[in-house]
Amino acid sequence: MKFPYTLHTDIFPQPDQQIFYRLYRHRDNLTGRRLVLLHGAGVAGEDTWQALLAQLDMWSEVLVPDLRGMGQTVSPDGIEYPYTAQEVVTDVAQLLNHLGWQCFDLAGYSMGGLISMLYKQQYSQHVEKQFLLESAAVDRGDWQASLELRAQYMQAAEHLGTDAEKGVRQFLDTISPNRKVSPLVEKVTIERLASRPLGFAHALKCVTDALHDVDREALLAAQGDVSSFIGGNSVAAMHEYQRALAERLPNWHYFMVAGTDHSLPFQKPRQIAQVMQVELERYLAG
Repeated sequence: MKFPYTLHTDIFPQPDQQIFYRLYRHRDNLTGRRLVLLHGAGVAGEDTWQALLAQLDMWSEVLVPDLRGMGQTVSPDGIEYPYTAQEVVTDVAQLLNHLGWQCFDLAGYSMGGLISMLYKQQYSQHVEKQFLLESAAVDRGDWQASLELRAQYMQAAEHLGTDAEKGVRQFLDTISPNRKVSPLVEKVTIERLASRPLGFAHALKCVTDALHDVDREALLAAQGDVSSFIGGNSVAAMHEYQRALAERLPNWHYFMVAGTDHSLPFQKPRQIAQVMQVELERYLAG
């Protein structure tokens, strides 16, 4: 299958960050519909979304930025600085304002899911259909258990500063305890996540700090029409909470992606893209 988009890359300069982004334009879709894709902690936007993008044809333009500490987004002096979730939300908002994007659909994976939910809460007028892939903040019904889990991520973050591979393995064991992958896939995953270990560590701390401050019920109440994807091999507590949200909230639509874990956009991009497009059709028909 021929990749359906042309690609433009650029850097949006800010005083403390050089924000790298990819802007994809569909060769045949002239509807003007736009989509923003926000990646997760430790992995660049291109690595996260490229395979899924190849299956999408309902959007004219798709924006894929690299968030702070990841991909090709760097500080002007090249130093890896800690940052907050609010700074990332502001980065995204300023980039979208710079590009003149006033109305778009929004998708986020893991950390990017949290950022997208915070963005929707603060800039609701810009966001239409939403997609979440194993978003942080909605991974457990028991909020205290979710916060306790973050302590394990922080242990991984500490290791990332001294032994990147050990830190990445601890992160993977925490976030995907039931993963079933080949040694080659595991090797590639570790290399990818360890490419900017301090940036990855700062991302984990960014999410942890945000979850200690966020009012989850207020955050949920601020969301629009959400399609939420969870890996079939992810822990039962995550599925239980997602089912409960779908039963309680008329705008929350839960999808289990069989045969995947937390790495679902890498493992089943075609299946997720198909459901995203069906969900967009449902949303537009409503």
